[in-house]
Amino acid sequence: MRYRCEATSLEGFIQILASNYLPHGYWFYVTGLVPEGKDPQSVDRKLIEKYEIALSRQQRARRKKAGLANLQYVRIGPLFVLLATHGRHRFFDDEGTCVRDIRKYPLQVGGYSLTVRRGDFLKKAAGERQAVVDHRYRVRVQIGRERYRELMAYFLEIATHRRAEALAREFWNVPFEPYAPIRKQLLQILRRVNAKRSAMGYEKLSPDVIRYRRKIVCPFGDLASDARAA
Repeated sequence: MRYRCEATSLEGFIQILASNYLPHGYWFYVTGLVPEGKDPQSVDRKLIEKYEIALSRQQRARRKKAGLANLQYVRIGPLFVLLATHGRHRFFDDEGTCVRDIRKYPLQVGGYSLTVRRGDFLKKAAGERQAVVDHRYRVRVQIGRERYRELMAYFLEIATHRRAEALAREFWNVPFEPYAPIRKQLLQILRRVNAKRSAMGYEKLSPDVIRYRRKIVCPFGDLASDARAA
């Protein structure tokens, strides 16, 4: 069967990981770079064949039931990621100590940081009066620590040197899709900016300067890939 793996944008690359693979238990990963001068598609074919990645949903379900791991593979430019679920597979033997658990070691890609953590969301069960903590694992997409610090420093530097309209455009055009944790990070920057502007007697910015809806893209460049599930 045909296996789509080459993401056509960073947004699509992050989306396929955050929405399709990580929520379905693909938590063990290795990253790599296609060697310079080598055909990326030949590397794709080699890895997909080596680890028997191009399987149907039914085949994946049978493997899972038998205690075997399933794998996914995705690449953007020269960077590729191999992801595996729990279970037995030669992937763990071949890759050895290079394998990382995303619950412990966030995946850093293009300024984004992806991890899987137990939730601390309060949720009411049917018939219950009091909300209880939901301990389910959830995917968290954030701006990586260093990039976040750079953004904070940049906005604080220009906070009192730009008109409100210009600052609003800067916030709106921050090059990160507004996943919930990213919205929280940007709101924290906005609070610091407004505190600095308020101290100088300048107009505060509305929270509406931040995008709250992320753009849904076709990771592999066409509509057919949207329905692809892990």
